Amino acid sequence: MNINWQLKKFDTLTNNELYQLLRLRSEVFVVEQNCVFLDMDNKDQLCWHLLGWKDSLLAASTRIVPAGLAYEEVSIGRVVTSPAARGLGIGRLLMKESIKACYDLYGREKIRIGAQLYLLEFYRSLGFKEEGDIYLEDDIRHIEMVLLP
Repeated sequence: MNINWQLKKFDTLTNNELYQLLRLRSEVFVVEQNCVFLDMDNKDQLCWHLLGWKDSLLAASTRIVPAGLAYEEVSIGRVVTSPAARGLGIGRLLMKESIKACYDLYGREKIRIGAQLYLLEFYRSLGFKEEGDIYLEDDIRHIEMVLLP
């Protein structure tokens, strides 16, 4: 599959890239998951953004969060794949690219995520291990998971 991956600081996103990123996150998190929440949480400006383009479609994205901003450790958040690109294995590619980006940017350190519980087996298959109790975030069951280097 031909995905063009871009890793960009917030300040280097073009207007179109930022629009497509926020549109995709809104399409999935707000509309599809019926979750009313404020996506723009003032963390994006301090993060790196991994964008996966399939031709002109933003097929997938994550937010690479530096240590100390969301968790003590570096984290991967706002994991999203376009409904138009699902079933092609892009989610796995996205997470592998995101893990690589964390290591490239911050060294081989522990990575923490707040995973939606229904994706537990998917994240386990990537080497993440659950840590802590299940919790509700925006009425969706989550669990923290860590990936040791």
